[in-house]
Amino acid sequence: MKFFDPLPRLKPAEECSCGHQHAPRVGDASQAMPVVEVIQGEVAFNGTPILRGVNLRIPRGEIVALIGPNGSGKTTLLRSILGLQRLDAGEVRLFGSSDLPSVMSRVGYVPQKLSLDRSFPLSVREFLALRLKKTRSWFWQTPRTIEDAIRPTLVEMGVEPLLDKPIARLSGGQLQRVLIAFSLLQEPDLLLLDEPTAGVDSPGEQSFYEMIGRVHQLHQLTVVLVSHDLSMVYRHASWVYALNGVICCEGTPEQVMNADSLKQAYGIHVAPYHHHHHAH
Repeated sequence: MKFFDPLPRLKPAEECSCGHQHAPRVGDASQAMPVVEVIQGEVAFNGTPILRGVNLRIPRGEIVALIGPNGSGKTTLLRSILGLQRLDAGEVRLFGSSDLPSVMSRVGYVPQKLSLDRSFPLSVREFLALRLKKTRSWFWQTPRTIEDAIRPTLVEMGVEPLLDKPIARLSGGQLQRVLIAFSLLQEPDLLLLDEPTAGVDSPGEQSFYEMIGRVHQLHQLTVVLVSHDLSMVYRHASWVYALNGVICCEGTPEQVMNADSLKQAYGIHVAPYHHHHHAH
């Protein structure tokens, strides 16, 4: 299915550009097989185009941010990469394979919001231990050996003090950290985060992104995150895609996050964030 009618508030794809769509990445990483590749991806809901001709290529080891206004297709694109949203046209490849279920064990995912019933019975310790049930040796492990297995991840994510707390009683920021710890226990090569700091206060947001940076380096992960916080994206991402139904612009934070490029994606003036120190 092809779409030709322009989206509301959206310029035609060939005009929605900051001039950096094909900006080369530094080094040879971009020439290697990408971890994530979307080729001419298209999605419509009830006849309304959400994604049109989206092309995405993410090499190994980058922190890539997807930015854009509400309703621009960021979460839809993330769900398409996961195989949770079927493309109407185009193709998604992960680690060079279009058979997404066969490589999903290499992918960690933390959704934007996870609502838990207050009666959800598991503690953080019990919840994280569920990840270890995948191995047959689980049945011979004692609680102590289970805790030893997950402790490095707990310390890394700053959730060790929460072990005995019921999952349903965690704050938004605490739950996000626990969910990332849960994902890391499967030792993924790719980590997808949808608005990971939604509901987190400003100091918590800064420490969260710093923690993502440490996790990225320590585990040599490729990280793809959706974010509305442009200052954090500018400081911590290595590559940025500005999305509004189509890829309006891609490049380094310095290339994408200027007034002209942001106006292309958002349709209004958005203050650039060049005054922040870039973390990379």
